[in-house]
Amino acid sequence: MDSPAIRDSTILVTGGGGFIGSHLVDALCPHNEVRVLDDFSTGDRAHLPEDATVIDGDVRDPIALQKAARGVDLIFHHAAVVSVSRSVDEPRQSNRTNLEASLLVLEQARREDARVVVASSAAVYGHPDELPVPETARTNPTSPYGVQKLALDQYARLYEELYGLETVALRYFNVYGPRQQGPYSGVISTFLEQARASEPITVEGDGRQSRDFVHVSDVVRANLHAATTDAVGEAYNIGTGQRTSILDLAETVRDATGSSSSIVHRAPRSGDIRHSGADTSKATRELGFEARVGLESGIRSLIGDGRSGGTGADAEVPLGPNREEESYS
Repeated sequence: MDSPAIRDSTILVTGGGGFIGSHLVDALCPHNEVRVLDDFSTGDRAHLPEDATVIDGDVRDPIALQKAARGVDLIFHHAAVVSVSRSVDEPRQSNRTNLEASLLVLEQARREDARVVVASSAAVYGHPDELPVPETARTNPTSPYGVQKLALDQYARLYEELYGLETVALRYFNVYGPRQQGPYSGVISTFLEQARASEPITVEGDGRQSRDFVHVSDVVRANLHAATTDAVGEAYNIGTGQRTSILDLAETVRDATGSSSSIVHRAPRSGDIRHSGADTSKATRELGFEARVGLESGIRSLIGDGRSGGTGADAEVPLGPNREEESYS
């Protein structure tokens, strides 16, 4: 399914210097006026195209937000503290960015009559009762981060119901891809670093825990669908619908890099979710979204291997330097 075209619009991307945000800015800039609001505490200005208008500021600052959002047609809200562990250590600080600032964004969007696409998370489900996880599943977050994303998710949908503000919440599963870096980058980045250095690839627990790994280019496509859908006031799972065990992931990374690394096991993390995987049928039905990038071809693209293993859409994985939620979460 082709991505919808967004043209001749004025668009704000909060957190646009970050992992997902910068890829989204890349996709939007050629045909739109794109503004980025970011304090670059984790994002990287170098990832942004020259034709993006950058407002160096904090999304928690109402004045900076008002300046960035004046006259916009559309807001993609990706500014967040994405570290689960940091939200546990500093729940109030995390809440200021993940929830309080998000309410500022929704209120500013009301003033501008701008559609808002918000980045939610599979963390809203906690330990799922069923697999694959549908949007109707019980929500039971296991961290302040998950609670904050769930509250944002619900606020966004409530703003559509109460105020007629067009909103869409996207519940990302485990996003990976280029420009994924820093202390909270995901397990794929960690495994690639270990494999490239011929160090042991460290798997927590028995490695049979599973996740739904979705490439950032597919996440960008989901955002474009959310920006143009008539099915507003809803939340959608964004994943591939396929689960991969962490042990299989480690072997795939080792094979893709040609590494001689051994795979070693260490103690499991306390409270780690055993399995997570998206039921994406609602996103397919209502947004017209389906993931295109297979995990093996996505990983090969990250190591610059011409043997992408994909054809058609899979072969379109962008190459280049990038943020998946922390570790296996």
